[in-house]
Amino acid sequence: MRRIAGIVLAVLLIGGVVAAVVAGRNEDDKGTATKTVRMVIGSEKAEYFSDPAVVKALAAKGYTVKAETSGSWAMEGLDLEGYDLAFPSSQAPAVELASRYKVHGTLPRPFYSPLVVVAHRSAAQVLAANGLATLDTAHRGVLKMSAYVAAAEQDRTWQQLKGADKYGELGGTLFISSTDPESSNSGALYLAAASYVANGGRVVASKGELDKTEPLLKKLVSVQGAQQSSSDAVFRDFVSGAGNPLVWVYESQVASLLTGGQKPDDLVVLYPDTTVNSDHTVVPLTDNGKALAELLSTDPQLRKLAVRHGFRPQGAASEFASDTTYLKQELTGVRQAPVPTSAVLHEMARRARG
Repeated sequence: MRRIAGIVLAVLLIGGVVAAVVAGRNEDDKGTATKTVRMVIGSEKAEYFSDPAVVKALAAKGYTVKAETSGSWAMEGLDLEGYDLAFPSSQAPAVELASRYKVHGTLPRPFYSPLVVVAHRSAAQVLAANGLATLDTAHRGVLKMSAYVAAAEQDRTWQQLKGADKYGELGGTLFISSTDPESSNSGALYLAAASYVANGGRVVASKGELDKTEPLLKKLVSVQGAQQSSSDAVFRDFVSGAGNPLVWVYESQVASLLTGGQKPDDLVVLYPDTTVNSDHTVVPLTDNGKALAELLSTDPQLRKLAVRHGFRPQGAASEFASDTTYLKQELTGVRQAPVPTSAVLHEMARRARG
C-alpha cells in the first residue's frame, strides 16, 4: 500500500509540475502576444522603427510593426489596402491620403523635424563672409534665406564670392541640393520655404503667385540636375564627402548621426531663418493603426527613443536633448513658414521640374 501511495503521489506531483509549466507558458504567451501592424513610412523613419529598442518597446505594448518605405508624396500613388497606417513626413500628403481613404478627425503628429542645410565648413565660412549666413559656433549657424534666394535669382557662382578661391571644391553655380520635389517630402518642402520668401513672406496660394515664383523654383531645381527620391541617400552622400557642399535635409538626420557618436569636423548645420517643419503625420487606416499612433504620441519610452533618433516630440521642446555645438535646442530666430496645400505643392513641383 505504501508503494502504491508513493506512485500515486509521484504521479500527482508530476502532473502538478506539468500543469504549472503549461500554465506558465500560457501566461507567457499571453504576455508576449502581439498584434502585427503593417505600415508604409517615409524613409527617414526607417532607422527608428528598425531600432531593437523601439521593437522591444512596441512589443511590450503588444505590437509588432512591419514597415515599408516610400517617398512621402509617392504614397499617394500606392494601394494601401491591407495596411494599418501610412506615416508620411508632413501634413500635406497625410491630409490627401486621409481624404482618399475617408479618415476623419485630427491626424496624430507624434513628432516633427525642421528642415536645415548641412554645409561643409569651407562653404559655410564663405557664405558667412559674403553676408549669406552667420555662424554661432564652428559647427552651427543661420542661413539668410532672402540673401540666398537673391543669389539664386542672379545665378551667382561660388567664384563670385570672396574667399571661395581658397577652396578647390567650391566651384560653379551656388545652389542647395535637395530631393526630387515630385516624389519626396523634403524636396517639396524646400520649394515651400523658398517660394514663401520669394512671395514676400506669404504662402503661395493662387495661380498668380505660382506664376510669380515659378522662374525661381525652376532655377533651384534645374541647376541640380538629376535628383534622388530619398532624403537618406542625399544625406549619406553628403556625409561621405560626395556631391554638393550645401544640402537640404531633416534636422533629425543630423541629430541621429550625432547621437550615434559621429561628430564630423567638416560639418556645419545652417538653420534657414525661414524654414518649414516636417510634421510627421499618421493616417490611421484601421483601429490597430490608430492605437499605434496614440502610443507613438504618448508613451514616454517611445518619445525618448524618438529623441534618440533626432525627432522633436510634439508639445515638449525640452525633451529634445540636442548637441548644441551643432544643433539648436530652442528654435529661436527661425521662422516657420506655412506650407501650401497639397494641390498647390504638387503644381509647384510639376512646374519646377518643368
